[in-house]
Amino acid sequence: MNNDLIAKAAIDRRMAEIITPVIEDMGFELVRVRLMSGKQTTLQIMADRPDGGIEVDELAEVSQAVSAVLDVEDPIIEEYTLEVSSPGIDRPLTRLKDFDMFEGYEAKIETGDLIDGRRRFKGALAGIDGDEVLINVEEGTIGLKFDWLTDAKLVLTDDLIKEMLRQRKASGAIDETKFDDIETEGSTEGDD
Repeated sequence: MNNDLIAKAAIDRRMAEIITPVIEDMGFELVRVRLMSGKQTTLQIMADRPDGGIEVDELAEVSQAVSAVLDVEDPIIEEYTLEVSSPGIDRPLTRLKDFDMFEGYEAKIETGDLIDGRRRFKGALAGIDGDEVLINVEEGTIGLKFDWLTDAKLVLTDDLIKEMLRQRKASGAIDETKFDDIETEGSTEGDD
């Protein structure tokens, strides 16, 4: 399977080979890895639970485990910063199953080559069919081979935000009692 959306460059794929077993052993999944070189080098890792909703303390655990393995393997020559995050609401769609999981939600998809004269597609995801991602565009539903995709992500919509909040509540990830405390603390601070 083409894992380019998870890890684009050769170095990213090497990183994915090293860190995927570590993350999977912990019961999580690697959503994306990117080594970003700028003024400073940053290794960005996105991890999630198979059913979504990874917690902050779990991200910290992933960070420690990945850090330990990278210290041993030492694949990055220069000094770098490790950033481990959850995919966020407008998450990148990097695996075929993501397109199935988020069927009905709006997405932006880019392809490497022109498909019917265009590279960018925006519309509601319509699931998958074999190795094709289905998306409803103005002209109707089209199928794009997963291997053609260079970038894909969910579009931030009210429906998506509502669904993410619903999922977090359902999984018990949101403790509303804590929210109330934070709000009251925040509002009294300004009064003194």
